[in-house]
Amino acid sequence: MANETLIREFMQRIWNEKKLEDIPKYLAPEYTIHLDNADPWEGKTLNHDEFATRLHHTFGPFPDIHFDIRTAISDGNVVAITWIMTGTNTAQIGEWPATNRKIEAQGMTFYHIQDGKIAGHTQAYDRTSIMKQLGFI
Repeated sequence: MANETLIREFMQRIWNEKKLEDIPKYLAPEYTIHLDNADPWEGKTLNHDEFATRLHHTFGPFPDIHFDIRTAISDGNVVAITWIMTGTNTAQIGEWPATNRKIEAQGMTFYHIQDGKIAGHTQAYDRTSIMKQLGFI
């Protein structure tokens, strides 16, 4: 499978459709999160179960979270995507209560591919905008 196709399928199946049973199809046994400073898992290497736990922390507060890939560029073992994320906050986020507000944010992710599987990402997106949209700041 071409690297760009791998990422597009991963985003659709895992993030948009929430088919967590498919994680082993897309992810390497070890997945490292690079330079995502506001992510509690930043700098950590996760196995498949830990990656699923990470997703549950997002899907709980935003069960309808959806990523629309705007651009995808593949260069060797890296696939860079830009995206628009949308969702509705229906459950508590940490200590903040549910707001039932819709959010929209833009971001970019560089996925690192190793032996045909995703081995990690480097990511940046506008978390401040999300906090403002939810009324937390």
